[in-house]
Amino acid sequence: MIAAARAGEGIAALHERMKAAAEVARLPMRSGLVGGAVGGVLGQGTGSSLDFQDHRLYAPGDDPRHINWQAYARTGHYTMKLYREEISPRVDLLIDGSASMFLDETKAKRSWELVYFCVESALRLGAALRCHDVSGASPLEIEIAQLLGHCWTPVADAALDKQTPSWSRAPLRPASLRVVISDLLFEAEPSALIAPLLSGKGRAVLLAPFCAAESAPDWDGNIEFEDCENRRADKRRVTPDMRARYDESYRAHFTAWREACGRRAATLARVPAEGDFLTALRAEAVACGALEM
Repeated sequence: MIAAARAGEGIAALHERMKAAAEVARLPMRSGLVGGAVGGVLGQGTGSSLDFQDHRLYAPGDDPRHINWQAYARTGHYTMKLYREEISPRVDLLIDGSASMFLDETKAKRSWELVYFCVESALRLGAALRCHDVSGASPLEIEIAQLLGHCWTPVADAALDKQTPSWSRAPLRPASLRVVISDLLFEAEPSALIAPLLSGKGRAVLLAPFCAAESAPDWDGNIEFEDCENRRADKRRVTPDMRARYDESYRAHFTAWREACGRRAATLARVPAEGDFLTALRAEAVACGALEM
């Protein structure tokens, strides 16, 4: 798994590309409140930043420092300047490091790109970033220094890949933006996993990498399959009917996830592994608001 992830250009070079990508696209922090104390990202409320938002008539108890004295000189009426609130955003990044995320070199590369893009986007926006590997039974915190130093690797334990990722037990901070990077290829009730992501006034974005080998496999005739989790081989004859059942099951799986996210006001974007990274983001992630350009 790790060998596949590190194939080609290498993690360090990939990381540098994602720094550049984070200058073009970013996490959706400007489209909603994702933090608490005063900081550097604009929120939806009014506060004391330098970004003028609107004005209204003065009311008893208002801060006189925000009176628009120029308007008073013209009209004789007291009006208040309103400014957009500045917040310190919190980002909780939850990474599914299971083996299916690294099905082949193409998908492994896209998975790593999403990880480093989200890390760099959060840091670039001044967010308080925390990362967890949620592929096992319990979430494991990842030190940011490990990611930046390219010395973190997912838990390479095939036994862990048989269970549902543990992001529902991650220590999520109030009002944080919860970003999940997972291909969602496991059996679970989507609504039960989405609900914890929205607790404590949090917002949820799910980025799901996928590759053509899983979404549109070219199976025909006798095929030797290999379980990506335990590496066991299984020879089968693939008939058109079997392929049709697979396609239908695959579509139904992600339809269920989309419907659950829609009901819960979470944002799901599938990210194709093939092609240029920013082009892949524009295909769905930017269009649905999971990311911003």
